Amino acid sequence: MRRFLIIQTAFIGDAILTLPMIQKLKEQNKDAEIDVLAIPSTKEIFNSSPFVNKVIEIDKKKKHKSLISLFKFAKKLKSNNYAKIYCPHRSLRSAILTKLLAVDESFSFSNSKLKFFYTNIITYNKKQHEVQRNLDLISYNYTDESWRIIPSIEVSISSKNKVDDFFVNLKAKIKFAAVAPGSIWETKKYPKNYYTEIVKLLTADSFTVFLIGGKDDEEICNSILEKSGEQVISVAGKFSLTESIEFLKRMEVLIANDSAPTHLGVCANIPVLTIYCSTVPNFGFYPYNKKSSFMSYNDLECKPCGIHGLQKCPIKTFECGNFIKPGQVIMKIKDMLNDRNI
Repeated sequence: MRRFLIIQTAFIGDAILTLPMIQKLKEQNKDAEIDVLAIPSTKEIFNSSPFVNKVIEIDKKKKHKSLISLFKFAKKLKSNNYAKIYCPHRSLRSAILTKLLAVDESFSFSNSKLKFFYTNIITYNKKQHEVQRNLDLISYNYTDESWRIIPSIEVSISSKNKVDDFFVNLKAKIKFAAVAPGSIWETKKYPKNYYTEIVKLLTADSFTVFLIGGKDDEEICNSILEKSGEQVISVAGKFSLTESIEFLKRMEVLIANDSAPTHLGVCANIPVLTIYCSTVPNFGFYPYNKKSSFMSYNDLECKPCGIHGLQKCPIKTFECGNFIKPGQVIMKIKDMLNDRNI
């Protein structure tokens, strides 16, 4: 049996946006096994894909940080005898690893580091969504809308039961909304006081609001919780990635920054409103499923100030976040849900 390797060692959102490509690659090569090389934080995502044979973990920050350890890692990996490597991650480390594995065919993008290490170079189209770009990597032909593939995620029975038990024991109103205020990049975070106002407006309209995120988001979620009154619950750090997707399926809407929760909401296939501060939708990471949308104040010369965001606003004004008011966000949600009661 032929074996393919996908190298995707970027962030959680990037991992999720690789899943449609893996799905279609398996459809094109039903006789092939597809392995994925992933970092510890995204391993769960790839393990949940029914199209992935095996997930191989690489620890770039510790165990496999040095060049020597990368050589040793490649030597072990080479025994898998991969026929092809697809590398949507465009890093120097990914290129070196691909070269060391010495497969017959390898694929990456035209803006990859050390791109001459790959046997096939695919044009990276900055005007496309990341899902489209990844589909280009496997030469998948799509139409204007057929690229909008919702990632297939298999959630374990135990994870489903955990989420079900949470809602069974919950005394809350019927309408549920989720708010994800966190991000590893400070300039991607919509202002905390604005999120607090949005939460208050939602609860005033009979929504129970859940503040979601990982362990690192507990502080910001608790801070909003303290100022938001009743019918607000923080579940930050309480659910894994796949459990979070199962959790979000109960929501009517998710409001998030340009960060991982946006893509978890797409996996749950619920309406997602992504608020862009220092980054822009044109980078190609906006929510693309039905009824989802985004907001971005673009009339600024300084925006975008970086492809990932920064830890501080370079000009110390943070106008990109402050110009989008909570009332505008609520009106946008109303348009998305077509609900006169909100």
